[in-house]
Amino acid sequence: MNKRQAERMQGGQGFVAALDQSGGSTPKALAGYGIQKDQYDSEDEMFDLVHAMRTRIITSPSFTSKHILAAILFEQTMDRTIEDIYTGDYLWEKKGIVPILKVDKGLADQEEGVQLMKPITDLESKLERAIERKMFGTKMRSVIKSADPEGIKKNVEQQFYYGKKIIEAGLVPILEPEIDINSPDKAESERLMKIEILKHLNNLSKDEAIMLKLSIPDEDGFYSELIEHPQVMRVVALSGGYSREEAVIKLERNPGLIASFSRALLEGLYAHQTDEEFNATLGNSIENIYKASIT
Repeated sequence: MNKRQAERMQGGQGFVAALDQSGGSTPKALAGYGIQKDQYDSEDEMFDLVHAMRTRIITSPSFTSKHILAAILFEQTMDRTIEDIYTGDYLWEKKGIVPILKVDKGLADQEEGVQLMKPITDLESKLERAIERKMFGTKMRSVIKSADPEGIKKNVEQQFYYGKKIIEAGLVPILEPEIDINSPDKAESERLMKIEILKHLNNLSKDEAIMLKLSIPDEDGFYSELIEHPQVMRVVALSGGYSREEAVIKLERNPGLIASFSRALLEGLYAHQTDEEFNATLGNSIENIYKASIT
């Protein structure tokens, strides 16, 4: 673990930029950016376009360590370069922003009210490459759709199972058991999930640290116990389908919880914008998300 990066993640002010759209979510991200499916002919071209979008964001003068602690990257982004430097090196060496890698392989079909992660069969080799590319940590996402106690138990159990392997490799995992914001029993799912997370946290040793990425809770301050837990480096929040305005309002009512927004961060950014327009829009988004993250 890089100690300077750990100190920044643990005690720095700011938020985490999620730039980790994978193959399945990239067309939607590009469409939001104003590039439709009929504007590219292959998957390779699609990934070239999304890397160009991410490069424009990362190299923007608005995208700085003053407001942003870390950025979560898709595997292809980690292996690509910005200005002839690997993306993770560019983030840390040029911007002072901590690089983190998304490692999951997508979601399994829904069972018992949850979608577990598909088995991460190549985790060992992926972690070796993450270390080679100087990643600080990892992120992996599963989803909770309803308050099924057994399903939630399995979901959290799977997150910690892989999390322990990631810790053993020397990286810091972000565990992301997302709760669907449209779930009719979201508050009960949050209650059950917190119980399960605390069980696993209390079984970690003093030298084992994780981060959590969670949906913004219905009850303000509900995750304070997780935020204050000694084995938790940081708790970050996903926007989860809320507009940026909604997500920011909800986030600022939860002291200690910081943003890790993706779609809400990119809201209002378009390929056709001039650099001046693009940077101004991105800067405004970053400022609003930052302010909500330090309340």
